Amino acid sequence: GRFVRYQFTPAFLRLRQVGATVEFTVGDKPINNFRMIERHYFREQLLKSFDFEFGFCIPSSKNTCEHIYEFPQLSEELIREMVLHPYETQSDSFYFVDSKLVMHNKADYAYGGGP
Repeated sequence: GRFVRYQFTPAFLRLRQVGATVEFTVGDKPINNFRMIERHYFREQLLKSFDFEFGFCIPSSKNTCEHIYEFPQLSEELIREMVLHPYETQSDSFYFVDSKLVMHNKADYAYGGGP
């Protein structure tokens, strides 16, 4: 897997929806039942779990998919804690093909940047 570190402004935590474009290529074999499960945490508390189904992917193809993330409403106290404690908000992204885990990525987040 890989690790990514993100920095956002505090205003990001008040958004209700965010779109993210994912681009990936497929090798010379078809992929059946491609799925991504993503879990976001602050400290040990699960904030939100996302489950995206890509389905069948054609061999030797380049694919683009937009994910729409529906965010839960966070309390002002939780937002304050997340801003004050950078990188204690984390996520795990699990990628499956035919129900078999093929990749696991981790990320962490800070929300103190910018105006």
